[in-house]
Order: sequence, then structure tokens, then C-alpha cells
Amino acid sequence: MTLIKSISGIRGTIGGQAGHALTPTDIVKFTAAFGSWVIKKTGIKTVVVGRDARISGQMVLNLVTGTLQGLGIDVIDLGLSTTPTVEIAVLMEQAGGGIIITASHNPKQWNALKLLSHNGEFISEADGAEVLELAESGEVVFAEVSHLGKLISDGSYLQKHIGLILALPLVDTEAIKNANFKIVLDAVNSSGGIYVPALLKALGVEVIYELFCEPDGDFQHNPEPLPENLTALSKEVLAKNADLGIAVDPDVDRLCFIAEDGNVFGEEYTLVAVADYVLKNTTGNTVSNLSSTRALRDVTEKAGAEYFASAVGEVNVVNKMKEVDAVIGGEGNGGVIYPELHYGRDALVGIALFLTHLAKFGRSVSVLRSTYPSYYISKNKITLTPEMDIKGLLESVKEKYQRQPHTTIDGLKIEFGNDWVHLRSSNTEPIIRIYSEGNSEQVANSLANKMIADIKEILQLQN
Repeated sequence: MTLIKSISGIRGTIGGQAGHALTPTDIVKFTAAFGSWVIKKTGIKTVVVGRDARISGQMVLNLVTGTLQGLGIDVIDLGLSTTPTVEIAVLMEQAGGGIIITASHNPKQWNALKLLSHNGEFISEADGAEVLELAESGEVVFAEVSHLGKLISDGSYLQKHIGLILALPLVDTEAIKNANFKIVLDAVNSSGGIYVPALLKALGVEVIYELFCEPDGDFQHNPEPLPENLTALSKEVLAKNADLGIAVDPDVDRLCFIAEDGNVFGEEYTLVAVADYVLKNTTGNTVSNLSSTRALRDVTEKAGAEYFASAVGEVNVVNKMKEVDAVIGGEGNGGVIYPELHYGRDALVGIALFLTHLAKFGRSVSVLRSTYPSYYISKNKITLTPEMDIKGLLESVKEKYQRQPHTTIDGLKIEFGNDWVHLRSSNTEPIIRIYSEGNSEQVANSLANKMIADIKEILQLQN
């Protein structure tokens, strides 16, 4: 059993002992703290909630809505929804905050409370620390019976979200309709099975083959949209002679594609392709986190714009995007953030922009992929002892490579020409994550192995 309390929310496995998993006791405790924080921070007694299709989702939703009502907060319940839809609803309802009940790409035994501020964005590190402190203090005061909050069910946001996407100047429904795309969708048995087909139909796509689209939460494969989990989608694209496959994660904020030849487009290249299209039509900068592919920087500079890197984490990407006035940004895990719509990863707007791009490109997905620089990312980690001085270890690595371009805004990232390696410590366990990128799998792995050897050598010298 696992319970992880972080600045952005609470996640864990369902069942077990309170304080050691995501039990009803823990759900009420942290929901109460967040609701109290919302009232204190904004003075607004309205919170938007929504959930993905996990088996535990309705149970968690019931506890969350009841607890918020107990604080005197009116709850706008979107029911089965997506993370970006809840983010948009917080803004449109002028709510004090939002809670998304989803464990994102984690397996079905997991669930989580993702916490949003009044601007429909993930709460900051400082705000998250306040919520956690309030939860542990036990100083939450509930409302008297005459001041309980109301529960308002609102099923209109599916169409509201789609309507906002269709109204975007860079979304060309006519071009998409005329392309006559045949698309296979893998929605991993969650809310994407409702939202994505509705979007595709609104965009003019008439042929949609649905794979794992029944939103019953019984995930038919690991829900993280990685190549090894999308073999059924690849086979179905070939079997149906489709133009492409689309895969989303359970809360529909990550997106990746399968080309017509059954090969993965690469989740790192979701943002690259969408940014390419946006930059062809808009002047402005781009942002991704330090662990994302260099291809976005290449595409950005080719367009005459400037690329910026942020620390890992959606809230950090969003803050950097605002700082540099970026027109597109996101993360290499298939997360597209298009501020013309809202500041949050949104697979739905990513689909609309990508299909417009593909329709105007006029050729296949595989040909489109071949137009972008080809890089490979290797992901590794080293487990350390809990008492290890990870900060000191990273400082020693930095000293060894001090002549190479590097940054320390999030761990340590070192550049070797077009290749790079990013070392960062985990917030939840004594490990160092090692991400490396090169123009081939061999180069990326070689760079990672070299860094692992350097770290082991430094550890031996320290001992």
C-alpha cells in the first residue's frame, strides 16, 4: 500500500490502513484541508470537481463532494471528465479551486486528488505546502447545518470544452473534414472514450475505430501511453488500414500518435509537431522541461523564435511560459499546453491542432515524422542509500564537467553538443534519475552509462 503526499496533490493505492494508502479517512482529511485553504486564500466558496473512469472514482468523488459541502462549499460536479476540462471549468465558473480525481497514468489500483488554484492551474509549491500543513494540523472547522454547501451536477462541459477548441483560429475543421481521416482511438477504458470521439466527430472525422473506449476503469493495458503499452493500437491501425492511431492517458492530458505504418510517432514528438504547426502561423517562443527532447528547440529556432527550458513539472512549465510569453509549450510525455485556450496540458486541443497540421501537410503521419530531427532519449536511474548526500554528489559531477554548458535550475543538465544528460533526484525516494538524449539509441545509452560510471566512481572516492 502506498500514500504519497506532494505539493501538487495526494495519490496512493486504494484500500489498506489509514495513513498508509489512499483510504476514505485520508481522502476526507486532505479534501478538508484543501477546501479550507481555498476559502482562506480566495474567499470563494465554490469548487469544481471531476474524475476519470477509475473503478474507485465514484467512491472517491462521493467522499470529496460530501467533505467540501461539509465545509460550506458549493460543489460543481462535472462527473466523468478530463483534467483539462476541469481546469477550464474552474475558470469559467470563477471558482475558488478545483479537484481532479485521477491518478493519471498510474495503474487502476491507484487514485489521486490533483489540486487546482482559482486560475485553473496546479497549485504552486508554496500553496501545496500550506495545504499539507493544514491537513496535519487538524485545525479544519466545518460548517453548521444551515450553512452546508450545495451539490450542483453539470454535464455541459464536454460540449463547452469542444466548443472552445473549435473556435480557435488555428483549428481548421474544414481541412480536417476534407482529409477524410480514418482514425483508431485507444482511450484505455477511461473518460477519453467519451471525450475524444465527441471531439473527432465535431472536427468532421467520420471514420473512428474505438479500441478500449468503454469508460469502466478496467484498464486493458498499462495506461501510460508508451510504445510497449500500445501494441494493440499499432496492430489495429494496420488491420483497419487507418491513417493514424491516437492514444490518451486516463485523464486525457497526455497524447501520442501511431503512424499509418504501425510505428509510434513518439510521445516526445507530439509537442514538437504541434509546436511546428503553431510556429508556422504564430510568432512567439516555446517552452518545455529540461528532460524533453532537443527537437523542440531545433524546430523553434528554425522558425526564428526562441526556446526556453523549465524545471520538470507542469506548474514550472506554465510559469516559464508566462514569463517568456510562449505561444506553445508542454512536456515530452505528450503534454501539450496551448495558452490560447488555457494553461494546462490538454490532449483534446493537441488532437485538433495536430489533425489540422496533418491535413494541411497533405501527406502521411510517417512522412511528417521524417521531417523532424531524430533524437533518442534513454531513461535510467541509480538507487542510493537514504542518508546519501545527493546534492553534494550532483555538485561533484558538475565540477567534473564544469567546462561543458550546464544548468542547475532542476538538478543538473549537461550539454555535449546536440547531446545532453539530465540528472535529478526524486522527491519521494533515494534515487537519481538519469535522462540522456543523442541522435541514436546507442549514443544516448553510451552517455547514460558514462554518467552512471562517473557517479559510482565519485561515490567510491567519498567512501
